[in-house]
Amino acid sequence: MKIKDRYIAKTFLTYTLVVLLVWLSIYGFFNFLSELASVGTKDYTILEALKYTILQMPQVAYDQSSAVILLGCILGIGHLATTGQLIIFRIAGTSILKISWISVKYGLIFIITTILIGENIAPFLNIYADTGRANALGENSVLANQKGFWIRDGDNFINVENNVDGRIFYGITVIELNETNKIQRVIKSESALFDGNSLSLNKSDIFSIDKKGFFENISLRDRNSYDKTVSFNTELVNNLKKAPEDLTTWSIFKQIQFLSDNNLRSGVFEVELYKRVLKPLTLTAMILIAMLFVFGSTRDASLGRKIFFGVAIGLSFELISRIGGTMALNFDFSPLISSILPAFLAIIISISLLTKKSMS
Repeated sequence: MKIKDRYIAKTFLTYTLVVLLVWLSIYGFFNFLSELASVGTKDYTILEALKYTILQMPQVAYDQSSAVILLGCILGIGHLATTGQLIIFRIAGTSILKISWISVKYGLIFIITTILIGENIAPFLNIYADTGRANALGENSVLANQKGFWIRDGDNFINVENNVDGRIFYGITVIELNETNKIQRVIKSESALFDGNSLSLNKSDIFSIDKKGFFENISLRDRNSYDKTVSFNTELVNNLKKAPEDLTTWSIFKQIQFLSDNNLRSGVFEVELYKRVLKPLTLTAMILIAMLFVFGSTRDASLGRKIFFGVAIGLSFELISRIGGTMALNFDFSPLISSILPAFLAIIISISLLTKKSMS
């Protein structure tokens, strides 16, 4: 790597890390202030509140990485522009496109690093933080999970009134359909144990419907226990109570696969999946747009103006992304196209304008 390329990359990454530290500090400060309202309850001390706040930092860095890298790019490359160093680089033969490519390349390295942290470390730290906070406050973390759900499993529909911890269920109703999509059997049980492969139902009432001609014969059998094999697992059950944004990418992928296998709508998960997979592409578009702003304003561009436009660009992309995802869900449009189109168009337009500036 040439010395000037290394200098540009160093400036860019230094400003990005500074922005990240400031961003996390601001978030941590306000989150810690909100947690102080719970300090003094049971065993929840200031140290517990501080630990809870710190353990959430990796997730915040992952969620806000695009905005952080955008501001880092604007401030870092903007600093080179306002101090006249970019003019020297251009005179030395470094084109605008070359500077943009260096920024994009190291921006992608940064974003990939945050993705690895967000996908592999942050989820476990969040669970540990939430569990520790609940225990310190004397809250029964099980109560937060006692919500019912409906789920389709092949030709069966299963309703659980209370999901205790992903393994213990209360108020179970299993509706089994025949090959003509008519109800064949209804099984009701007070409770069940789920081992990840089958439901062990206790004290079950089995209603069998047998249609003969124009008449339907309904018979009832009582069983002390009844085992029902299912195709979903404990992880999927636990994910039912979470929003797509709270799941890991791999969990979202398995959720989509399960829903598709059972002919259920998975659009909301597909939107979130494509949003994450295409995050490097979206980041590239944001950096290129930031480059247009940097090279369009030299010494007269104040720090406040750079930050304002950086935040505006980030919010605009987030807004366009959300609108595209909503339109895909409401109008049965391809989530992939709605996710990739804004970033693709922004990249094409930005490269064209940067090329034009580079040749002028």
